[in-house]
Amino acid sequence: MAAGDAEGSGGLALLGAVPGAPRCPHGPALLFVKTSQGKEEGRRFYACSACRDRKDCNFFQWEDEKVSETRLAAREEYNRNHQPSFTHRQNVERHKNFVQLPLSKRRFCQECQQLLLPAEWEKHSDHQFLCDISTAQLKSPSQLLYPLENKKTNAQYLFTDRSCQFLLDLIVDLGFRRVLSVGTPRLHEMIQSNTSQEEDIRVRSLLLDIDFRYSQFYTEDEFCHYNMFNHYFFGGEAAHETCRKFLHQDNGERVIMVTDPPFGGLVGALASSFKKLMAMWKETEKEGPNNQEMPMFWIFPYFFESRILEFFPSFSMMDYQVDYDNHALYKHGKTGRRQSPVRIFTNLTPSMIVLPAEEGYRFCAICQRYVSSDNQHCEICNSCTSKDGRRWKHCFLCKKCVKPSWFHCNICNCCALQTHTCEKADAGCFVCGKAGHKRSACPSLSRARTACQADKKQRQKILKRVKMGICKRSAMKQAMFFRKKVKNKKKKT
Repeated sequence: MAAGDAEGSGGLALLGAVPGAPRCPHGPALLFVKTSQGKEEGRRFYACSACRDRKDCNFFQWEDEKVSETRLAAREEYNRNHQPSFTHRQNVERHKNFVQLPLSKRRFCQECQQLLLPAEWEKHSDHQFLCDISTAQLKSPSQLLYPLENKKTNAQYLFTDRSCQFLLDLIVDLGFRRVLSVGTPRLHEMIQSNTSQEEDIRVRSLLLDIDFRYSQFYTEDEFCHYNMFNHYFFGGEAAHETCRKFLHQDNGERVIMVTDPPFGGLVGALASSFKKLMAMWKETEKEGPNNQEMPMFWIFPYFFESRILEFFPSFSMMDYQVDYDNHALYKHGKTGRRQSPVRIFTNLTPSMIVLPAEEGYRFCAICQRYVSSDNQHCEICNSCTSKDGRRWKHCFLCKKCVKPSWFHCNICNCCALQTHTCEKADAGCFVCGKAGHKRSACPSLSRARTACQADKKQRQKILKRVKMGICKRSAMKQAMFFRKKVKNKKKKT
């Protein structure tokens, strides 16, 4: 990974995977650096490769930090304790025993997300579980398991049958017989259960996924526990070899990689891992030109196009809208801005990707690719320019097509929404308006914060004095009342 892969200006920059990096339960950590516009790089640090939220994984270590042996031992113990209860091989044996049980004894614990053998029922007696697990359910684990919907780590937004069937039909029509399914469990599931295919077009799939729960349903030749953010195989060299063998094009069978990463993940980290998988494929590929890339479908929102092309210049974005069963917004058939923004990026020739006419796609003879019906060809740009499914308009001042809701702003000298903030206020600080730093690092804000803190301390001191004064006066009143009471008592006696 190239240094300085900034995922946001004035924030954090990803430096990538480095040899000897410390590990967390998700494998080797990635190296980051704090950046600030116009200033030197800050201190470098390691953080979890898969979890951007510290609540999900709080691993953190400065690059130059000296870690004691005691702390290293504690970290190793922590990593071991946060691994799955069973190994993949143990889960395969458990599955064999499970399918031999009569239907009445097949139970699945919903709380632990685990297939249960009869001897384990008592331990899960106070949990919710499903009974009578059928063979069909075992072949459709994505519908049995709860989706993990952390948008940055797992993001198991599962393909609808429509999108899944389209991808599988397209793969078959293109002549691929092996699919490396990276983070696409439902596609893998459909391929595994599709036994109606003719022998000469039978497709095989290997699922690489960070969700270890799938090891309960697939053998070691069908599933590898894998972190796509740091190219880490949890199963070690054996799992790595399984993947390498699968990529080998035996008997001329062609291989394609299909990946559907979490949309909140770091594009640079993903691209680095995908390039390593491509390199692994190239090692097994004896035929063809040396500059040939492994065929790939990267499924991602269209607004990441520039980032993906930065790492893979040979890729093109298709107009096909991918939709998901368990996502509230990414649904097929919606119009305007509510359409699914998820697209297919591929290094295959665009004209080969035939999109269904019954869903409103047509072939543009000039662009030599299939586009959505509202994506009109612009004679000035000489391209079908729409990215979001709506018909875009050409701006002669910007010399490009823009979204239909955008208008040219003479102050900003570019097209934007009418409600935007002019004069590129986002280029500088929101507090003082100067360039070179963001609001969080503004000197004015620091001075204001310091003054506010000093004022707060002063108010606290005054309040403390007032409270002490009140307490002192109260004590004096109590003492006077007590003396008066004693005096009156003496007079009575």
